[in-house]
Amino acid sequence: MIDQVIIQFDRALRTVFAPAHSVRPLPGADLPEAPLSEEEKRHAAALMRINHCGEICAQALYQGQAMMSRDRGTRVALQAASNEETEHLAWTAQRIDELGGRKSLLNPLWYGGALAIGLLAGRFGDGWNLGFLAETERQVEAHLDGHLQSLPAGDARSRAVVKQMREDEKRHADMAVALGAHELPAPVKVAMKLAAKVMTRTAYWV
Repeated sequence: MIDQVIIQFDRALRTVFAPAHSVRPLPGADLPEAPLSEEEKRHAAALMRINHCGEICAQALYQGQAMMSRDRGTRVALQAASNEETEHLAWTAQRIDELGGRKSLLNPLWYGGALAIGLLAGRFGDGWNLGFLAETERQVEAHLDGHLQSLPAGDARSRAVVKQMREDEKRHADMAVALGAHELPAPVKVAMKLAAKVMTRTAYWV
């Protein structure tokens, strides 16, 4: 038990403070950097900061859900999704640096809150656990669609990152459904959207 606590604590520290690494190359790395205005760079960096926060939350969420899961297949699925989210974490961090931005100062807070939600979701059983995963990914996919509309038209490098992330999130949702995800009640979906709105609006600036 103590070993698991140490392992999970080490994982939390690495997620929040250590540079993430990606097996896949950065999407759009071969595209030229667009001549953006300072305002466009600031806006694009803020959007990528939001996405980076989202990946911090995803790591914590999957960690909590996997810890509570009773089924090995569910744990394996959560780990596979988590591995790709780690790549997203690396991509968004790199893009923030390229745009001259910074990561959210509240990342430890986002991580702790998402971990608590993941632990809670996992207590209701694997069907609901997977249902929470599927709904989370659907909402993230919609959120990324909004970013594709909001990013500066010429910022092809950021767009490439967001498009690949969107494809991965859709695949995670489909995987959860295939494994037997339950459909969440409407009030839970609404609460999730409200919580996400608080995070995204705050992370845009802080």
